[in-house]
Amino acid sequence: MSNNLSAELTSQELADDIAVSVENITVAYRSYKQRPTSLKENLIAFLNTGKLRYYSTFDALSDVSFQVKKGQIFGVIGSNGAGKSTLLRTIVGVLRPVTGQIRANGSVDSLIQLGAGFDPELNAIENIYLNGSLHCLSYEEITERIPRIIEFAELEEFALTPIKYYSSGMFARLGFAAAIDKDPDILIVDEVLAVGDERFRKKCNAVFDSFIARGKTIVTVSHNLNYLRDNAHIIALLRKGKLLFVGDPKEALALYSSDSYQSAA
Repeated sequence: MSNNLSAELTSQELADDIAVSVENITVAYRSYKQRPTSLKENLIAFLNTGKLRYYSTFDALSDVSFQVKKGQIFGVIGSNGAGKSTLLRTIVGVLRPVTGQIRANGSVDSLIQLGAGFDPELNAIENIYLNGSLHCLSYEEITERIPRIIEFAELEEFALTPIKYYSSGMFARLGFAAAIDKDPDILIVDEVLAVGDERFRKKCNAVFDSFIARGKTIVTVSHNLNYLRDNAHIIALLRKGKLLFVGDPKEALALYSSDSYQSAA
């Protein structure tokens, strides 16, 4: 997903060594407690309250700020419901913040949901064309990419098979290969490598290593704490939508594992 989807995502006035700047981001969700379903119920609600509103709001993220430098793996951790995926979806422009802004230096793409937009009735090659068209690539650009994607995904024998017959591992390989081939400057990753076998995960990690070696940037949510400890340059810790810590990975992981964090999560 490219950064042209979000008006909040801009590279204006960022220092040359900064890849992403998240500035005072607040993202609110609606919570419906009781929702009238008939005209009569709507009329009664309007007469009682003077408005047609049946929900309250809560902050999934609250005043979150940090910067990510170029060439870094920036990890995001936290308990379930801490706001990790909301943060990534806001960075790539799927969600719009109520307040604050996000600025980026370079092209942004995401591995948030592998195979999003794929049609199960189509084969791998047809889905690569579909995926590429959704990202505004030309027919020629997509055609040039196909051999690389099929080879990386190791689907040469199944390229013409409808993907509804694929195993979860085959589907993951195709989704990852199609996404990573666009080679963005900034890659947003949301625990997509939990599927697939160990050999495939190692192959993906090798791609990430090459990515960083070329000065590109990765922002990732992961429950693989060992991976983050060994590979992340900086880790941000979230709890209930608030940013508790940004800094050294060992300190972040120690705080995440502490009794005080777990009891309040």
